Amino acid sequence: MGLLYALLIGAAAGWLAGKLMKGGGFGLFKNILLGIVGGVVGNWVFGILDISIGSGIVGDLITGVIGAVVVLFIAGLFKK
Repeated sequence: MGLLYALLIGAAAGWLAGKLMKGGGFGLFKNILLGIVGGVVGNWVFGILDISIGSGIVGDLITGVIGAVVVLFIAGLFKK
């Protein structure tokens, strides 16, 4: 169940990050995949910086969106 939860949060985070990036996205499917990776990146970065956004679905979604925006930004640098 934990894996399914992570995939759903990552998918939602990727979709939201794609909407926030305005032109920096890669299309719905790739944004969702990058969002899943972004969720991992967000958790890793916040863990290193000892930052806690909160617990539960809202905290996980915020962490995932921030991580997905970072991943989409970096991926956009290589897209050109």
